[in-house]
Amino acid sequence: MKKKTKSKSRKRWVAKVKTDSTHPPPGLFTKSAPTIARVLASKKVSPKGPQSGMRMLTYFINRGGRGLSASRRAVLERAKSLLSKRIHGSRVAHKKSRAAS
Repeated sequence: MKKKTKSKSRKRWVAKVKTDSTHPPPGLFTKSAPTIARVLASKKVSPKGPQSGMRMLTYFINRGGRGLSASRRAVLERAKSLLSKRIHGSRVAHKKSRAAS
């Protein structure tokens, strides 16, 4: 008599996510941290600004989960840090320009 194994059906909600607002180039997340940060901050990739790029990067890291190597995760976390500095810098510059007006 064969034992029946109970197989868990794991639904992956991320597989169903479709977005048309952002267009990262293929292979972007395999590049260096400064390149990733610069490209994700561009209007061509993130029309709504660098914050949108930050969400894309965070989503990619979360989706990669345990499949990311420690070195790749470190590069992506460094890109997050660089992108965060860019976002913070643009906010400060924006506030200064508004105050001068």
